[in-house]
Amino acid sequence: MSNKQTGAALKLFSLNSNPALAEKIAAELGQPLSQVSVKHFSDGEIQININESIRGADVFVIQSISDPVNENFMELMIMIDALRRSSAGTINIVLPYYGYARADRKARPREPITAKLIANFLQLAGADRIVTMDLHAGQLQGFFNIPVDHLLAIFVQARYFISRGIQNDVVVVAPDHNGVKAARNLATLLKAPIAIVDKRDEEVAGNHDRAIQDEAATIIGDVAGRRCIVFDDLIDTGSKLTVAAKSLKAAGATEIYACATHPILSDGAAARLQKSDYTEIVATDTIMVPNDKQFKKLKILSVSQTFAKAIDLIYHNQSVDSLFSKHEI
Repeated sequence: MSNKQTGAALKLFSLNSNPALAEKIAAELGQPLSQVSVKHFSDGEIQININESIRGADVFVIQSISDPVNENFMELMIMIDALRRSSAGTINIVLPYYGYARADRKARPREPITAKLIANFLQLAGADRIVTMDLHAGQLQGFFNIPVDHLLAIFVQARYFISRGIQNDVVVVAPDHNGVKAARNLATLLKAPIAIVDKRDEEVAGNHDRAIQDEAATIIGDVAGRRCIVFDDLIDTGSKLTVAAKSLKAAGATEIYACATHPILSDGAAARLQKSDYTEIVATDTIMVPNDKQFKKLKILSVSQTFAKAIDLIYHNQSVDSLFSKHEI
């Protein structure tokens, strides 16, 4: 699928954040992963050696900026520098998960905009293009002065629910007001109505996070006697989803599913969600979920085919518009 009749060779590299996804992408493309060695010294320093020639090649590096966030980001930065110094033709960075994306604006005085800082670093290091998925805020694309391909997992997610027959008598639920647009997009694909969890979070003094209380919230919309899919871009601690499930149950929902793209699953989220009212929690493999964060209710969908199609289209200088068509489901 990825052989080019003329021009530069395609080279795929995987660093350490998500080798399983990288291998699946390579298999979809029928292209082996190129050889790179990544060594971590005892003091935390990182050494990278590219073990084959990449001169003039179109290089794609697959690396999520996920836990351990700073270590994985530094691996990526060093890799970009190594590629630039090795005369790569183009350096295309595939970021299934863009860490620090939630720090996308100044919410308080004297705060950094870390998402913009990450974009600056990637460009200064020598990245020519970014390929990412389900940014926390789509406006982050504007932080870059290089092309950004913002892919969506929603078609993979919609296909899964349709394949399970979870599309009739279902309501797509936004876990807060910020998630209404995303919920409406999934609802359109499933031909379903939407509802909103109206939860007023309380700010904790001296803490940039917001405390999400355990009490049930008000539901805007009719969910009584209906199956519900709570839809968000990521699952971090799982507290917001847990409140949503409790609220929906109290409002008379029958079966409740959660669906998100990025399974961060920090701070005991796995145990919290396993004990929750959800029938199933559906996420994707943009972030590799270690064994200690796996739990029975978790279902992981692969987005490898979406990334493989995008890489193939970019490599052949073709538009990626086809990846945003409703025909994808």
